[in-house]
Amino acid sequence: MGSLVMRTRRSIQAPSSVVMIRPHHFRSNPQTRADNAFQRSDEGMSAEEIRRAAFEEVSEAASVLEKLGVRTHVFDDEQDDRPDAVFPNNWFSTHSGGHIAIYPMEAANRRKERRSDVIELLKQQYRVQDVIDYSGLEADGLSLEGTGAMVLDHEDRVAYVARSRRADPVALERFCTHFNFEPMVFDAVDDSGTAIYHTNVLMCIGTEFAMIGVDSIVDPVRRATVVNRLAESGREIISLSSQQIAEFAGNAIELQGSASRLLALSARACASLTPTQTAVIERSCQLIPLQVPTIELAGGSVRCMLAGVHLVRRP
Repeated sequence: MGSLVMRTRRSIQAPSSVVMIRPHHFRSNPQTRADNAFQRSDEGMSAEEIRRAAFEEVSEAASVLEKLGVRTHVFDDEQDDRPDAVFPNNWFSTHSGGHIAIYPMEAANRRKERRSDVIELLKQQYRVQDVIDYSGLEADGLSLEGTGAMVLDHEDRVAYVARSRRADPVALERFCTHFNFEPMVFDAVDDSGTAIYHTNVLMCIGTEFAMIGVDSIVDPVRRATVVNRLAESGREIISLSSQQIAEFAGNAIELQGSASRLLALSARACASLTPTQTAVIERSCQLIPLQVPTIELAGGSVRCMLAGVHLVRRP
């Protein structure tokens, strides 16, 4: 009974609604390849096969989440000049109290992903007090790619950020000041020494646990500070190996379903977890592995595909 109560208790960390973008012209983005070591080749698939597979993967993922009680707002993207449109969490985020942030993007073609119809739907169906638009910072060469660049602890108000060209410190300071988050910035690299491009491939914060590639954090003092801060929040720490990070195990998001909290992640990521890690997660969440191998060619996975809605729904 106690476990069931814990899994169904509403949590500010776990949104019950998400926005997804279903792409009609999906492909790996050449403008982001320079600093995204997670991007892969098309493995011999034709452009048409890739487009069709990506469309179907988003459709099926949305269907699975809907059946589990997650309200899923799916927008189709029929433009052929937005290859990364499937990753909306980078250009906007929502916050309790009725706040929306719109972000400056590093790659020029990713700036086209911002859509007024998404924001208008949120205003119509949820209580929105204000929209703070940081996209004007792009003119100064500054970027902050939303909840890709930042992993937010909505309960303790901490923004964890792996330092990169996609998380400018000036933009980060403005966000944290407006939205009342404490920035916690660190350097993180993969096994080859390449800086990890987005924090959300490195870590995931749930209500009762936090998954993080501890050994990817370069400085041992800063590493200990980050781990201690997460532990102080009362969460159990799940340390992910570099191989698990490469399998997108860190790119997960906790959601609220109708019967329990859920951890949405890719099937590939789920398969990389150890039995001990799985047991920790399942004490508070139901694991929901989603098949998105084509989407993952672009260097992002399930977390990147889901923009959580932390807003109060209108009656």
